Amino acid sequence: MMAQYWAIKQANPDCLLFYRMGDFYEMFFEDAGVAAAALDITLTKRGQHQGEEVPMCGVPVHAAEAYLSRLIRQGFKVAICEQLEDPAEAKKRGSKSVVRRDVVRLVTPGTITEDELLDARRHNYLAALGEAAGSLGLAWVDISTGDFFAEETTAAGLPAALARLDPGELLLPDRLLQPGRLDQALAEWRERLSPLPGARFDSENARRRLESLFEVGALDAFGQFGRAELAAAGALVDYVELTQKGKLPRLAPPRRLARGETLEIDGATRRNLELTRSLSGERKGSLLATIDRTVTGAGARLLAQRLSAPLTDPAAIEGRLEAVGFLREEAALRGDLRDALRRCPDIERALSRLSLGRGGPRDLAAVRDGLAGAATLQRSLAALPSGAVPQRLAASAARLGGHDALVERLGRALAAELPLQARDGGFVARGFSAELDELKALRDESRRLIAGLQADYAADTGIQSLKIKHNNVLGYFIEVSAANAGRMPTGADSPYRQRQSLAGAVRFSTVELAELEQRIVSAGDKALALELRLFEELAAAVLERAAAVADTAAALAEIDVAAALAEIAAEQDWCRPAVEDSARFEVTGGRHPVVEAALKRGGDGPFVANDCRLLPDDRIWLLTGPNMAGKSTFLRQNALIALLAQAGSFVPAERAVIGTVDRLFSRVGAADDLARGRSTFMVEMVEAAAILNQAGPRSLVILDEIGRGTATFDGLSIAWACVEHLHEKNRCRALFATHYHELTSLAAKLPALSCHSMRVKEWQDQVIFLHEVAAGAADRSYGIHVAKLAGLPAAAVARAEEVLAVLEQGEQASALTRLADDLPLFAATAARAEKPGPKGPSTLDRRLAEINPDELTPRQALELLYELRRLAPDAG
Repeated sequence: MMAQYWAIKQANPDCLLFYRMGDFYEMFFEDAGVAAAALDITLTKRGQHQGEEVPMCGVPVHAAEAYLSRLIRQGFKVAICEQLEDPAEAKKRGSKSVVRRDVVRLVTPGTITEDELLDARRHNYLAALGEAAGSLGLAWVDISTGDFFAEETTAAGLPAALARLDPGELLLPDRLLQPGRLDQALAEWRERLSPLPGARFDSENARRRLESLFEVGALDAFGQFGRAELAAAGALVDYVELTQKGKLPRLAPPRRLARGETLEIDGATRRNLELTRSLSGERKGSLLATIDRTVTGAGARLLAQRLSAPLTDPAAIEGRLEAVGFLREEAALRGDLRDALRRCPDIERALSRLSLGRGGPRDLAAVRDGLAGAATLQRSLAALPSGAVPQRLAASAARLGGHDALVERLGRALAAELPLQARDGGFVARGFSAELDELKALRDESRRLIAGLQADYAADTGIQSLKIKHNNVLGYFIEVSAANAGRMPTGADSPYRQRQSLAGAVRFSTVELAELEQRIVSAGDKALALELRLFEELAAAVLERAAAVADTAAALAEIDVAAALAEIAAEQDWCRPAVEDSARFEVTGGRHPVVEAALKRGGDGPFVANDCRLLPDDRIWLLTGPNMAGKSTFLRQNALIALLAQAGSFVPAERAVIGTVDRLFSRVGAADDLARGRSTFMVEMVEAAAILNQAGPRSLVILDEIGRGTATFDGLSIAWACVEHLHEKNRCRALFATHYHELTSLAAKLPALSCHSMRVKEWQDQVIFLHEVAAGAADRSYGIHVAKLAGLPAAAVARAEEVLAVLEQGEQASALTRLADDLPLFAATAARAEKPGPKGPSTLDRRLAEINPDELTPRQALELLYELRRLAPDAG
């Protein structure tokens, strides 16, 4: 057995081997130690190998998916090794024969299909990076849905593309891991890389492989793919077939994304804006979680995909907005559609499992119920007046029908209660197959049939005590007492044949009883075998229409997204943006969707809306003002409004005109990257450098506090140079928040720059943040006030105010010298220590000494407080 184990393990060296032994998957040697630590299970020992005990751990087969999920989340790959024959069959070859086993599947982070291992509301992409003729190509597939894409990329654009996809696993030729090739581009993805031999990325072999898979003579109908893209796509298909051991899921023909088709957003900007995950890495608190009103898994995945890759074509965006706008106004229709969608299971993933031979009866039911729900949606939309439905929504509706025969067949075939696996049986409805009903009746009603036959034999022989019994030696037999044995018909024409004589009884059999026994014994096995055959027929019927079923699933997702975006637009009073091919960016009454939602949940009052107008002659806003006043929120909300508009959503504003943005950049917040040897300031400069090197006239840039991580004059110089570069070289639309008030003098030099500030109000020595943006520059930063709000000790706050007053008076160098020489904070402490005090205890001290708190009533304690206050020297 260990020889078999090692042979299988050596064929799968980079995987943990789940080796099937009865009801457990067991792991040995190094795998056992790694798995025991990763899963927090007991590490034990079993037998010896070369004189040493063999480490071993295991997990139950029935609970394996839970353990698989934990391993996959930690980045492991697992080879599932099953028993391919019954142990009884193995024993026929000899008592020491080993049960045949082999790997039936490789489970990797990018190739999982089970619902228990996947997040229903997000895609799980397997990506591949190919290289040919000096070009790079990226392809990605979600094998749980069949979505398949490819695009050309560059070393500079690769990080943004990977950030958009967030693949669970990235394949690439091992040569690309050579030092100096793509070190920076792949730095954040090291744990998800699966290097493969370069031969697997041959572009010509890939072209032939794809043409064969999709049964076409040329791939031109799917797009004009470059050699690098073909290499990546072909490697993906081969890897999927390898991990699925020769089985391929249903894959849609690859779609090529043209360069510039989607809004490019780099990884740092995605993190800063918290598009799909918050800064803590959770979905909660992100933009996606805030706006997601979808009611299906496929709809949620499509919404996440659109937020991750907004469009840049105004016409395509307008098509999406028309559908959202129509459903926003048609509240009753929207409600009906969403109710029908809630009853639609995840057809895409059920179809994928069926195509891999990994589906079950519940997947057939998901297809049935999803297609039935699609027909309901189609009828709802068809009932509207001709021409009332927007073109894009009407096109989706047209793809919902045409499955009545399949739905009817699945409806007749499937029982009300379904097992998870087909092998469990009991999933075919009564009446669908007469042969199966007979077998089930024989299996389930054997007692009734035997009882009926016993009654017939008793009547025929006249022996009322006659019984039909069963044992493992004779099977079913007729038994009468020895006294009645002579009454049994035994002639040549008699159906009864004696089988056994005992001291007190005689046993008989009949041909009829033997046949019934055979039917009863085999009925269970035959019933299950027939059910499995019927399952295969039903699955084949679904797969025959796989392309049409997948198209309907995609249409359901599109309608779900349109209805969900209409729902939040109506719920939150969002406006329809005008998206155009221009350099304008005009938002009236804009709001931050995530912050506004948080304020509503906390009952903290309304969000203060603000305008933002970036025009060709006023395209950079320099924003000053105190911390806590809302500068960062204002910056982020405008970036999110642009992103939502180009994703095809209404936006949180009274009015919005968005000139399409081709690249979105954000440098907000402070974080270090110590694992890569980068300080907070270094991270800030790397992100700023990417912006200044890549932003163009159609880009939107938001920058917050550039230069704050270094010395004052260094930081001011860097911020100054960045503003000038954005204005003169990048010529982009930008919001630049800063505490360096000196930058406001640039407004006189740079014609497309204007100064704005966050309004505050001072009242009774307090500062009130109004969270309003107004034209002009702030006169001060109010940083000391914020420090006071944060709980800085009063002595430190007072000292800070004193230092600020000195610094504001003139020559900074001499002022700093005086401050250092003076050290008034410690001098004041010393002065208080040297000040002569009163001789002997004061009146207040004597009165305090007389008090016994335990003897005071509440009223006496209150009167005493007033008395002590009068005695205090500073009571006033």
